Amino acid sequence: QVQLGESGGGLVQPGESLRLSCTTSGLTFNIYIMGWYRQAPGKQRELVATIPSGGTTNYSDSVKGRFTISRDNPKNTTYLQMNSLKPEDTAVYYCNARITFSSPGRWGQGTQVTVSS
Repeated sequence: QVQLGESGGGLVQPGESLRLSCTTSGLTFNIYIMGWYRQAPGKQRELVATIPSGGTTNYSDSVKGRFTISRDNPKNTTYLQMNSLKPEDTAVYYCNARITFSSPGRWGQGTQVTVSS
């Protein structure tokens, strides 16, 4: 059974940092492209960052220079380090695992990130 689970969300003030984790089970982790997406209330789900096992990372323009995606293959885990958080980063953050970018892949249930003063 394939499962993905996000953790690490919370409430922080602007300028602070959070580190999200996505743990997986039931899949051959090292062949999957891992990604983080987010969805704010009333908005479409959007790409945050992706990281293939042996390829280059990709970031949306809105988070470049502030967020870092990484993966630990032996732990079947992907991370999203979020620095200099802004109120517009507030959203539910979802983890995704897919073999190719053209496939929908698997999704976690999300973790809430709220940035507010």
